[in-house]
Amino acid sequence: MNARPAMTQNDYSPLTPPKLGAWSPALSVSVVIPAHGGPHLELTLAALAAQTYPDHLMEVLVVDDGSEPPIRLPEIRPVNTRIVPVKTGWGISNAVNTGAKAADGEIIQRLDADMVACREHIEALARWHHETDYLVTIGMKKFVEVPALTAEQVFRAGHLGDVFDLASGVSSSTEATIAKTDGLRKSRNPYHVCTGPTFALPREVFHAVGGLDPNVVRGEDTEFAYRLAMHGVVFIPDLEAQAVHLGLPAQHRDRERAVRAVEPYLAHRIPLRRDLRKDQGRRWLVPYVEIVLDVTDTSEAVVRQAVAAALDGKLQDVVVTLVGPWARLHDGRRAVLSDPSFEMRLMRDLFAHDDRIRLIDEAAPTPAPTPFRYRGPVDVPLHKATLERMIETVQKDLTGVLVVDLPDGRTARLERTSAMGRALLLSAPGDDLDKIIETTHGVRHEAPDRYWPPATPPKPAVQKPAVQKPLDGPAAPKQPIVTIPTSAAEERTLLGRLKSALRPN
Repeated sequence: MNARPAMTQNDYSPLTPPKLGAWSPALSVSVVIPAHGGPHLELTLAALAAQTYPDHLMEVLVVDDGSEPPIRLPEIRPVNTRIVPVKTGWGISNAVNTGAKAADGEIIQRLDADMVACREHIEALARWHHETDYLVTIGMKKFVEVPALTAEQVFRAGHLGDVFDLASGVSSSTEATIAKTDGLRKSRNPYHVCTGPTFALPREVFHAVGGLDPNVVRGEDTEFAYRLAMHGVVFIPDLEAQAVHLGLPAQHRDRERAVRAVEPYLAHRIPLRRDLRKDQGRRWLVPYVEIVLDVTDTSEAVVRQAVAAALDGKLQDVVVTLVGPWARLHDGRRAVLSDPSFEMRLMRDLFAHDDRIRLIDEAAPTPAPTPFRYRGPVDVPLHKATLERMIETVQKDLTGVLVVDLPDGRTARLERTSAMGRALLLSAPGDDLDKIIETTHGVRHEAPDRYWPPATPPKPAVQKPAVQKPLDGPAAPKQPIVTIPTSAAEERTLLGRLKSALRPN
């Protein structure tokens, strides 16, 4: 295995997997099948019993998600098959996680209990993982009507076409996307096609991203795939890993309700779905951008200005992280006004109750699942358009890091989380992550003018003319000439004079 070649974006062209049947597998595979009832499970297991992948390297875990009566294994099944009962929780995500925790294999293969895989399915997806260890491989599927069929017939079939009418089957909508993007090599968001079984990934990667979210009951595979993308993986579809899904998907039976059911889950958890976040003034579970400011040895006034600017930009879908030695602040007896940590305490008390602001001692390696992170000097407040324009720049060609070179020699930067995740997967301790990102996603340097546009020059002072004496009447009392202040300093001076004039003698 070439441990971790540096691939650009999702272009997996540097990998050359072995031809089916012409190699010797070494990695163990755990096929995890969540099942509630499982009326077609015997067909699924019969197909797995006929796989070309070696028996001693494959186990099948049927996760019984509260079936009544409990699931019993059929006679035709893979050699190493066992039932794993769900003891707490319910749903597909919870069941898959239960199976993955019980799995012994180095690769987790996700499969549904109503899918029938071709004989080479497991081998086709697993062969890529022998090349490197940060991939997610995706199988193909067609939706077919359930024919009158026995497990014995499935087990003995040489090809899926021998027992299923593939010509009348409905192809997955993802196949068109795969074809248009050169097998996802040119896809901007390849995780989109990982919308359901079947897919395979290293067990370590599965657990590194936290498994499936048990709180997501619709669109759980898409949400999981998004987090995998933020982790930095490469998605590879394998056209030789064919399967059929028995029966039409829910979208075909009631598309309108199926779309509505999944929308809240994806809107809150996949910030890149900007089309789902059009409601003004809303707050979302996973923000679009994390703004990280190091506030160590900084005054409260400077930090207050920086936070206000960050939260008042055109892009409101943000969270602000203030990095500083917060853990050193104790709450014991102290001299409040002469406290050496006076400024830090003031900031903590000022921001502690705003859930848009987080106080942490050290920023995480990446802000995943948040897709972007901004880092910049705390004393250079963001302009209203800064973040919006920085994201526009990096989204044109999926740049990994945008570095803005400030006039004083310092920098501000916008980091793409998926690029940072990829760099961390490929790096060794002490490596320069930007050098790796330069290879995998690109690093762009820009001048600050577009992101901090110059301020609009102030308008000149406006004077009201003195009231003139009427030509044919008594003289009117003279009115003073009033000058409207043009700056905050002048405004404060005027307010001071007014207060002095109103103060009793």
